[in-house]
Amino acid sequence: MLQAKATTPIGQLLSDDEIRNTLNVLSGQFTNQRLLVLIPDHTRSLPLPFLFRTLVDILHNAKQLDFMVALGTHPPLEEESLNKLVGITAEERMTTFKHVGLLNHAWDTPSALTSLGMIEQDEIKQIAGANWHSSLPNEVDIRINKAALEYDHIVIIGPTFPHEVVGFSGGAKYLFPGISGADMINATHWLGALAGVVGTIGIKDTPVRTMIHAAASRLKTPVTLVALVVEGKGLSGLFVGDQLSAWNEAAELSAERHIQWCENPFQKVLSCAPPMYDELWTGAKAMYKLEPAVAIGGEVVIYAPHLDVVSHVHGKYIYEVGYHILPYFLNDWERFKNIPLGVLAHSTHLRGSGVMDNGVEKPNVRVTLASKISAEDCARLNLGYLDPSKVNVDEWKDREDEGILYVPKAGEILYRLKP
Repeated sequence: MLQAKATTPIGQLLSDDEIRNTLNVLSGQFTNQRLLVLIPDHTRSLPLPFLFRTLVDILHNAKQLDFMVALGTHPPLEEESLNKLVGITAEERMTTFKHVGLLNHAWDTPSALTSLGMIEQDEIKQIAGANWHSSLPNEVDIRINKAALEYDHIVIIGPTFPHEVVGFSGGAKYLFPGISGADMINATHWLGALAGVVGTIGIKDTPVRTMIHAAASRLKTPVTLVALVVEGKGLSGLFVGDQLSAWNEAAELSAERHIQWCENPFQKVLSCAPPMYDELWTGAKAMYKLEPAVAIGGEVVIYAPHLDVVSHVHGKYIYEVGYHILPYFLNDWERFKNIPLGVLAHSTHLRGSGVMDNGVEKPNVRVTLASKISAEDCARLNLGYLDPSKVNVDEWKDREDEGILYVPKAGEILYRLKP
């Protein structure tokens, strides 16, 4: 198996030449093959335009070269957005890159999917271990985009960060849930919810990662992974290899670079969701990455003055159930069992951990939303509301010694308390 890697000392980034030279290990490996490259959408940080051009150049000997956005359930990208994602103009799309396909995954189009088999209940129970609950499905249909079987080889390129559902993102997560059907998306996210954010995020070996790798082992198409560790606008790590070993190395480096260890819990956090999170479905990362460092009874303010929608795809269900802690759902399961598990998972991930006390919901952390979503909608969603125009960012800065934290770009760096 081909392998290459490049890393930097803390505080440095790989140069364009170092990235190009490392990726050059792919040169000539896929001559006359049909090649599918899986990439993330705009909600992930990475220098994708540079990587796209570099890979198209290096992979020029492929018979067919297509890039597919591993959307999961994120909305499909319009033509203009696809071009912007990979950093090309409409004219370049019709000329320089006319031989390269740019595709969206379609998770909810049955004709676009095929099945690799089932994960049966015994295996689900074994994978879930102590986190198993009867609310998990009895079996999971491992449905995946048909394209995964129609190419000679798959290349995955994407970043690895601490992740609320799977522990660390990247790797085979670009297959499941990246280009999978609803069954895998719902099962993995609900299993992650049962394990809890604090017990999952920034942990390499998790039940959800095990389920993803179990599903990926059923895929016969060979897969090469280009795993990235992103810092700021550049790369501090680049690992090329099989999807297990390259991801493993990327996760190890991510644990070093993407976790901020804190001495004491914070009482209040202003967690600024960047514009790339254009719906609360992804902007919720501003809560996920902070909860482990917040004191019980503390507050996370998700400051997202640009954000005006909960979810383009799942909004109807989210407004129906609101945001609640896990025991709220499990204690009244008959009422919620027909809601997609992925939606319930998102709900409880954002609301955080907590307990039910004599039928009263008691979250550990208060979650307040400062966005274009109205006070009335926040109340309906079971979230606090703060008028974003009333937020003075300067008042939050440099107050860590008072138990107040300001995070200017939330969603990727994980904050945890030192053991």
